[in-house]
Amino acid sequence: MLEKIHTYLSEVDKFGITNHQELEKFRLHFLAKKGVITELFDAFKTLPSDQKKIVGQELNKLKQAAEEKFKHAQTTLENLNHQQHEKVDVSLPDIPDTTGSIHPLHITQQRIIEIFERIGFNLSEGPEIEDDWHNFTALNFPPNHPARDMQDTFFIEKNPDIALRTHTSSVQIQVLEKQSPPVRTLALGRVYRNEAISARSNCFFHQIEGFYIDQQVSFKDLKQTLYYFAKELLGKETQIRLRPSYFPFTEPSAEMDVSCNLCSGKGCNVCKYTGWLEIAGSGMIHPNVLRNCKIDSDRFSGFAFGMGIERITMMLYQIHDLRLFVENDIRFLRQFKSF
Repeated sequence: MLEKIHTYLSEVDKFGITNHQELEKFRLHFLAKKGVITELFDAFKTLPSDQKKIVGQELNKLKQAAEEKFKHAQTTLENLNHQQHEKVDVSLPDIPDTTGSIHPLHITQQRIIEIFERIGFNLSEGPEIEDDWHNFTALNFPPNHPARDMQDTFFIEKNPDIALRTHTSSVQIQVLEKQSPPVRTLALGRVYRNEAISARSNCFFHQIEGFYIDQQVSFKDLKQTLYYFAKELLGKETQIRLRPSYFPFTEPSAEMDVSCNLCSGKGCNVCKYTGWLEIAGSGMIHPNVLRNCKIDSDRFSGFAFGMGIERITMMLYQIHDLRLFVENDIRFLRQFKSF
């Protein structure tokens, strides 16, 4: 039996393994249940006790040598296969380096910021989760105002009320609590309202608000600021129209319309054949808002205006579905490349 073991040891040492087929052949011959090593162990059981010690040592050497050779060959073949898969085929055409695109809302936002920066406005930010004071009360919202209802606002907590902000006007209070007039700044960011999602509305959107507070600020200053903005954004031929409106935090208040740039004010389906497109709300800051921020309303006055970035972007690029802005469809987003 010792002679057989030594013969198989020699076979293990000389067995060439260069591919997976030869590896499997080696396993079947030496290590499988019907292989020679299993047969030798079965025969080992029948040996006299005085022979088992010597034969057993040699048999274990054979088994260990076969297992080590199998594992080494298996690892070598796997590494070789991995390296072959990683090889670069230099005959293939190169993969083009595609440039990313800028989101249309960001493009519009930056255009608006650049226009107002030219006339002295800076940027301010505030939290998206606000308390009742900053989102409603300080802005002169009465206790029974519909915006306070669950139908219009996403409340996080009640008593005290904590909600997702419904407008960037809350930043106005944040700024005025920390800074004394004169103040000339833009507040921008995401706002939330409990509305059905459709082509024209969503439960969140982006808003930008500007306000200016100083001595002897008048409605004339507001009108001239909005007129300058409209012409810089939409072109020198653009006209504006201010219609009386109501907002709790401004008095007097006005909706701002611009002449439709698609039909030059003649009337089309986009402007509903009126020749005008509504883009912003505005007005003189209510004295109660100034007093809530401990500002002397007899000495200081100011104006504020706010607009939805989505609405302006839709008008600029003739986009007819608001949902496109949040679907992350690269076919849509690739159309927008720069400012």
